[in-house]
Amino acid sequence: MSQDELDALTGQIVQALKSVYDPEIPADIYELGLIYNVDIDDARMVTIEMTLTAPACPVAGEMPTWVENAIGAVPGVSGVKVNMVFEPPWDQSRMSDEARVALDMW
Repeated sequence: MSQDELDALTGQIVQALKSVYDPEIPADIYELGLIYNVDIDDARMVTIEMTLTAPACPVAGEMPTWVENAIGAVPGVSGVKVNMVFEPPWDQSRMSDEARVALDMW
């Protein structure tokens, strides 16, 4: 895969991630800083490392499936694997400015 193709696919994956929201927080999981790593191999298999705002999050069991479905719908992706990680723990410093505005956390 060329660098241009990788960049385009990465952009589409980020857009897909931005379509996934924690139902209790009015910001998407990408802007919240819940996505720690996105890896795309030569076969276009996508591996995501992500966390939750809290390990006891009520949607902990569902969130990985939401992410898999969103990314799996991106044209050209051959498969998706979501790994939940809790190190380093998530904190508010990981949020983007966009999420801070949405949550009024300045």
